[in-house]
Amino acid sequence: MIRHVLVVCQGYISPSMRHKQRGKKQMVRGVQENLVSMALINWIAAAFLLLSSTFIVFPGTEAIGVNYGMLGNNLPTREQVVALYKSKNIHKLRLYNPDSSALQALQGSGIQAILGTLNEDLQMLASSPSFATNWVATNVAPYAKSVNFSYITAGNEVIPGTLANYVYPAIQNLDSALQAANLSIPVTTSVSTEVLGVSYPPSQGAFSQNVTPIMSPIVSYLASKQSPLLVNVYPYFAYSGDPQNVRLDYALFTAQGVVVQDGSLGYNNLFDAIVDSLYSALEKTGQPNLEVVVSETGWPSGGGANGATIDNAKIYNNNVIAHVNGETGTPKRPGKSIETYLFAMFNENQKPAGTEQNFGLFHPDMTEVYPVDFSS
Repeated sequence: MIRHVLVVCQGYISPSMRHKQRGKKQMVRGVQENLVSMALINWIAAAFLLLSSTFIVFPGTEAIGVNYGMLGNNLPTREQVVALYKSKNIHKLRLYNPDSSALQALQGSGIQAILGTLNEDLQMLASSPSFATNWVATNVAPYAKSVNFSYITAGNEVIPGTLANYVYPAIQNLDSALQAANLSIPVTTSVSTEVLGVSYPPSQGAFSQNVTPIMSPIVSYLASKQSPLLVNVYPYFAYSGDPQNVRLDYALFTAQGVVVQDGSLGYNNLFDAIVDSLYSALEKTGQPNLEVVVSETGWPSGGGANGATIDNAKIYNNNVIAHVNGETGTPKRPGKSIETYLFAMFNENQKPAGTEQNFGLFHPDMTEVYPVDFSS
């Protein structure tokens, strides 16, 4: 099941505490037993309060995470990165592949992690249950007690594409392998909005004709497991690709009033419109209750393309944090926070030149590209 507001810290309280009283005289034994009972009750109450403060995250505080990409030859060590997440109060992280050094650094950190498979492993994960079993045994099981895994993702943005048909069986095999290892971690996949054939207006959102036969069994399976669909949502690309028809203020969450009226629903930002078009597509496949997690969203601070400036990136990312952490939701799904992961933690110099190298919140030396308020 999707958790819009997720547990971000894990603490452990030993259940082995024992209050022992030994009395030598029968006349005081009852008094002693009462004292023991009272002490035990007090201990249980204290433990409950501590567990509550440790595990419960109240609504509107922890819907945001940040993607940790590694396509750079000048990035900090994994340990430094995890320390930076903690120092900036970022409690959720997404890994695109099972990097053992990153998983080791995450142990005991309290940071909740999405763990992805390599796209090139999808074919083997789909065709070989034993490969999936070994993948779980190598990349998940050794860390399961010390790393808080939120989801396992079978592939990233491979639908549509040559690997698309491997996603569903890969999800099934990974799910079976996790169950066999007594691990309860939801398995899903992450798609781009390229899966949509229609996205405007949001109520008409629908999967494209060639994608529907691939997506339908996937979303049906996810719904049966109460697992979310992960979607990468980029208002930036909609704006930069058509700046004459897509208003900048609509993309940046700064529009005053409704920009798009869709029946009874009004949209003042493009982020909500994109998310709701996904919900409409899910409704049309018979899965109106399947939840969506935004696994990527962001805005480049440079690279020379339309709108790629530090000011716009600062405005967008701070506004999206405030929006998803609140309980506004979207017009189609109001009243709840939206689990969302910003892209990305660092500017990565081994990505394609241009905007792709400029989505980071931080430079490789861990200084801010611009201020981001994670306390919103």
